[in-house]
Amino acid sequence: MRVPPLPKRLMTAAYSASMFIMVGYMMWLYAMGSYRELLIPLFLAMLLLVSLLMHLGQGFRPCIPRILLLASIYIAVLTATYTQPSPAPLWLGLPIAATFLLLPLWSALSLNMVCLSAWWWLAPFETTAFSLSHVALTLLLALPPWEHARRRALLRATDPNDSDCDAYHIDTLKERLNNEFQRAAMLNKRLAVLVLHLPQLDMTEEQFGHRAQTALLGALCSEVNSRCRDHDILGRAGNATFWLVLPDTSESGALLVRERLQRALSRRVLVETGQLEARITTCLPLRKESFERYVQRLEARAEAIANV
Repeated sequence: MRVPPLPKRLMTAAYSASMFIMVGYMMWLYAMGSYRELLIPLFLAMLLLVSLLMHLGQGFRPCIPRILLLASIYIAVLTATYTQPSPAPLWLGLPIAATFLLLPLWSALSLNMVCLSAWWWLAPFETTAFSLSHVALTLLLALPPWEHARRRALLRATDPNDSDCDAYHIDTLKERLNNEFQRAAMLNKRLAVLVLHLPQLDMTEEQFGHRAQTALLGALCSEVNSRCRDHDILGRAGNATFWLVLPDTSESGALLVRERLQRALSRRVLVETGQLEARITTCLPLRKESFERYVQRLEARAEAIANV
């Protein structure tokens, strides 16, 4: 289950605040003359600085700085647990809350269960009351992301559009394509499908983030929808693959649509990725071909142009 992305500015503030708090704590230890206790805060401050730079930089997956931040929180709490005679329960609950904020739901639950098992063996104090509190807090914090995931699943089941762009998602796309396929077979009509592939999409997400990826998808959908008929069907068949269903369209008509779309897309320029690049090919159903076989040919055609 995917965790909803937090705003970039909020995460930047979280990394910066964590680093400054750790640097302040390190300076306080230095002023108090506790030189033996400076090693771990110094290491954590450097780790938080690395996570902040990775978050601000490009080319890093967003999960890596989050894991570093979460590891820093766990190390700080473990250090406080073993150095303080009676640690405050508030600090013991901090890693549990941070886990649900920084990780997906099932990953956070698994990590908290593993940590609970480790406390039984490593905690220097009575763990019965703490274990009950740990379980109660874990279940309480798991309720909001579980409810959000349930609502997203319900919305996806009832919303025919893709969550990232103005196109049908794969289930609705195949259902509409099946209807047009059966209609063309029964009424002896023509049907054509254009297979579009965006080779820049994966690179855009890795280098520029989710916002640039959404802008790229939006640019493709807006150009295609503005140059097609109202009853044409655009759907997202894969991460970087789209199908454009063209009812009542012959092969020559599909080729004209492909040329028109390629010219329009090549003139679209985005800030992060530059000129929009799209690979487009046609695929028409064969005589007496089943719908399942036709879908397999569409998927094979999409894989072929993706590997060009």
